[in-house]
Amino acid sequence: MKDHAFGSLILITIFLLFYQNILAQEPPLVEVSTEQQRIAGIKTHRVGYIDLKKTIKTAGMIQFDESLTSTINTKFEGWVERLYVNTTGKYINKGEPLAEIYSPELLSTQEEFLNAIRLLREAEEKGSQLLIRDARRIYEAARQRLLYWDISEEQINEIEKNHKPLRSLKILSPRKGYVIQKYVVEGSKVMPGEKLFDIADLGRVWIIADIYESDISLLEKIKTVDIRLSYLPSRQFRVTVDYIYPQVNETTRTLKVRFSIPNQDHLLKPGMFTDVFITFSAGKRLAIPDDAVIDTGLRTVVYVQKEEGFEPREVLLGISADGMREVIKGLKLGERVVSHGTFLIDSEAKLKGIKPLPLK
Repeated sequence: MKDHAFGSLILITIFLLFYQNILAQEPPLVEVSTEQQRIAGIKTHRVGYIDLKKTIKTAGMIQFDESLTSTINTKFEGWVERLYVNTTGKYINKGEPLAEIYSPELLSTQEEFLNAIRLLREAEEKGSQLLIRDARRIYEAARQRLLYWDISEEQINEIEKNHKPLRSLKILSPRKGYVIQKYVVEGSKVMPGEKLFDIADLGRVWIIADIYESDISLLEKIKTVDIRLSYLPSRQFRVTVDYIYPQVNETTRTLKVRFSIPNQDHLLKPGMFTDVFITFSAGKRLAIPDDAVIDTGLRTVVYVQKEEGFEPREVLLGISADGMREVIKGLKLGERVVSHGTFLIDSEAKLKGIKPLPLK
C-alpha cells in the first residue's frame, strides 16, 4: 500500500515538472524575414508615455432654460375683457400687464374685503379692544384671500384707498421675456388653472447635446466646453457643463448633456443647431497607435517585436485619442509593437496556428 502511494506521488511530481517546463517555454513567434518586412512595409512603434488629448465633435440644440420660464394662469373663473399682449413672440418686462379678467367671484371677494375695512373702522371708532381685535382678524383674512388669488399688494392697496372694487383684474407678468405661447383671445372664458400665457427669458439658454456613453467618464472631469454656431462660424462660445442626464438612449447609446450659456444679446435662439467641441486632456498615459491594435471581438491583440520574430500578445486598452490608444495592461515601456502591416503578420500567425499570449 505504501509503495502504491509513493508511486502515485512520483507520477504527480513528474507531471507538475513537465507542466511547469511547458509554461516556461518561450511562446511561439511569427517569423518574418527582413526582406519580407521591407516589401510589406512593416513598421514598428516604441511604447511610451504621451500626453493624450481627445476632441469630440457633436451636435447640440438650443432650448429654453426651464428655470427661466413661467406659465401664467388664474385661480378663479372669469372672462378676458382685454388683452395687452395679443401676439405670440412679443417681449414684455416684469410687472407689465398681460390681460384684464372680469370675475364675479373675485368681485364678490373684493366686496367682502371692503366690508371688512368698514367693520374695522367702526370698531376703532367705538374703541372696544375686543371688537377691534375681531374686526382686524376679519380684515386680515379677507386681504389674505385676495393675495392667495395672486392679486398684488399694489392692487389691494388701490381697492382699499378708493373704497371700491376693481371690475376687472390686471394679470401682470412675473418676469421679463418673450411670450412663447398665447392660449386666449379677448372674450375667452378662463377657468382656474387654465393656461393664459407661457413666458420665457432668453437671457440664458440651454444647449442639449448627445455624448456617447464611453466618453461620459471623461466629461465628468471637465467644467467647460466650446460651442460654435453654424451661422456665426467665426465666433466661439465657452459654456459650462450644467447637467448630465441619467438615462442612456438604447438605440444610439448616447447620453444627453446639458450646457448653460449666457445669452444677453439674444443671438442664440431656441431650436437652433450648434456644433459642440469637447476637448479632454487625460494627461501622460502609456499609449500605442490605433493601427497596432487588432480587435477580434473576444480579445485585443498586438504584435510585439522580438529578435527572432513577432510575439502576439493580448492587451487591455483604455481611452482612444488622436489615433492613439491608452495601454492599461499587457505592454511595458520601451517595447516595440507593429504599427503598420499588422494584418499581414496576423494572417501569418493564423496560418501557423499561433495564438496570442493571454492577458496576465
